[in-house]
Amino acid sequence: MTNIYKDILKAKSENTKLLAILLDPDKVVLENLSILISKINLSPASHIFIGGSQVENNILDELIVKIKQNCNLPIVLFPGNPSQISDKADAILFLSLISGRNPDFLIEHQVKAAPVLKQTQLEIISTGYILIESGNETAVERVSNTTPLDRNNLDLALATAQAGEMLGNKLIYLEAGSGAKQAVPLEMIALVAQNIEIPLLVGGGIVDLQGIQNAYHAGADLVIIGTAFENDMNFFNQ
Repeated sequence: MTNIYKDILKAKSENTKLLAILLDPDKVVLENLSILISKINLSPASHIFIGGSQVENNILDELIVKIKQNCNLPIVLFPGNPSQISDKADAILFLSLISGRNPDFLIEHQVKAAPVLKQTQLEIISTGYILIESGNETAVERVSNTTPLDRNNLDLALATAQAGEMLGNKLIYLEAGSGAKQAVPLEMIALVAQNIEIPLLVGGGIVDLQGIQNAYHAGADLVIIGTAFENDMNFFNQ
């Protein structure tokens, strides 16, 4: 068993900021994977997240195995549904979309995933997933058929995060969505970070290194970069 969550807690206690690169299997070209891995190895990333709202190809196991051959970063599944489970990874964010009211994403997918996960050695990290309005309809919003939280309603975002913590989630994830026009508001990050005890993850709509630093300064413990790195593997050369 891995100790990824303990490492995240330790980093939080030491105020060490973490960074995950999110890879969507549908957007990864296996023939170019060696270049991608070399760019990841040269980046400041501490984790690799793998998953997407919809994954239509069947390369998940192969992708993880190939990454592990040339990269030592922990690989964490970030699944959109139970079909995106691989025992080749190190851990899984066991997500519950607590910002929405679609029972499929609150509990149904989790019920279907539980027997599968019991047959693996994956470290299971329960995560309260909160979708924030970002200026356009994201894949998460479309697939989950849920409405994001109003980006100006800071109190609702905080209450949702606190409810997720009280329900026993180990992480809270504020998400603007893949390809978001606007990142999670910094004042929202700050308010949530100051009023929960568990680590705070922030992703979506961050397009440059300054955006990462801004999220850190606001209180994010771990920032996720996906689309920006997909579009430019030299992202971290800025």
